[in-house]
Amino acid sequence: NLKSSLMAVCMAGAAIGGASAFVSSAFGVTKSSASQLGAILEGRKIEGELKPTNNFVLVKLAPIEESTSGGIFLTGSAKIEKTEGTVISVGPGKTHTESGVTFDMPVIPGDGVVYGKYDGTELEYNDERHTLIRDDDIMVKFTGELTLDSVEVTGENVLIAVKSSDDEESASGLLIAAQTKRGSKPSTGEIVKVGPGKMASNGKLMDMDVEVGAMVKFRDFAGNEIKIDGKEFAVVRYTDLLAKF
Repeated sequence: NLKSSLMAVCMAGAAIGGASAFVSSAFGVTKSSASQLGAILEGRKIEGELKPTNNFVLVKLAPIEESTSGGIFLTGSAKIEKTEGTVISVGPGKTHTESGVTFDMPVIPGDGVVYGKYDGTELEYNDERHTLIRDDDIMVKFTGELTLDSVEVTGENVLIAVKSSDDEESASGLLIAAQTKRGSKPSTGEIVKVGPGKMASNGKLMDMDVEVGAMVKFRDFAGNEIKIDGKEFAVVRYTDLLAKF
């Protein structure tokens, strides 16, 4: 009868639908079709997910700022493109060429990071802007919002609150405009955060002979500028510190 025929059709459809959830091979059923959908890299479907190698980090980029805090819309080159984002996945780490020790990665998925302006290889992944950077390119990491309380420096980096002013006084008492001093940037300041240190060949961290609160002089143009809580800071490698006082 009609009722029995409809039931038979439904049962057959369910069986076909269940079977279509799997992909057969010469050795039997292996993977579900959903797992073979993969991701999209540069407009092309790939199998599985994109996994960084070595000491690379896959970062989902922060949105480009198209308006100012005052509501003014920016166009063209005036738009603010941050070198900031969220870690999606990390590689296994860099292996030392002599000892064979693999160094631990300084970040995990979910961490926020800020990296150098000219670092990274940008790509489109799952229809969103991402970049691949090395762990050495990371200036700071943070959780939640980027604030002085949440931020941490990585590796042998230190975070410095730079001493700057529009005018500086010469030894004779004459005020000298900052831009007349060879265009140099501020290169002194107070250390507010210290990284864990550089790794030795055996994978252990080496101590850094500086501490929070110390005033330091560092090489001109050695610092990477970063703004946190509306204030200017510089991320400087320990090897670029010249003196402390």
